[in-house]
Amino acid sequence: MSLEPNLTPKQLRILQLIRECREEHGYSPTMQELADALGVSKVTVFEHVGALERKGVLTREANKARSLSMSDEVVLPGERRLEPFRLIGRIAAGHPIERLQDEEPLALEEIFGPRRGQRGTTFALQVDGDSMRDEGILDGDYVIVEQRQTARNGERVVALLPGGETTLKTFHREKDGSIRLQPANPEFQPIIVRECTVQGVVIGVLRRY
Repeated sequence: MSLEPNLTPKQLRILQLIRECREEHGYSPTMQELADALGVSKVTVFEHVGALERKGVLTREANKARSLSMSDEVVLPGERRLEPFRLIGRIAAGHPIERLQDEEPLALEEIFGPRRGQRGTTFALQVDGDSMRDEGILDGDYVIVEQRQTARNGERVVALLPGGETTLKTFHREKDGSIRLQPANPEFQPIIVRECTVQGVVIGVLRRY
């Protein structure tokens, strides 16, 4: 939903700060952090948050410091939301199917957005190179990444290496405690490190022809 026109500039700024904090860190700011960012008192922030709750664009849980949450349907000024694609059925890659099924919307934000109950955010990166070619991730593709700090063996991750470089590889923790970042192309060697920082896990790939 678009925002009501009678929101004050301070209230709009609070919503923007919450959205930015959740996208960057995966959690909401505290009331004190909002007060510091706005240069107002904590009491004033509580008043604005209460008004936003009454307008139905913000919710929070009592006695929880980082529980501020905006509805996924809220669109801030200057933001654009993806319009749903038309999903008109399935297409056979093996035996032909008789006909297309009934049409329904396919909303990419529902597919690639944060999973229900999780605080993490998603972001997109364009792939540069073909080290993940054999897993169907090609040069120029866009990977949709769920922001996480941990990964399970076999997941494709965006990893920050000790030298400051980032790479897209399949994550494996070996028995000796080292981490193997495995490419999916025999022309590339695996990267073996003692530690790395997982910045996210790939949950989808987009390609434009």
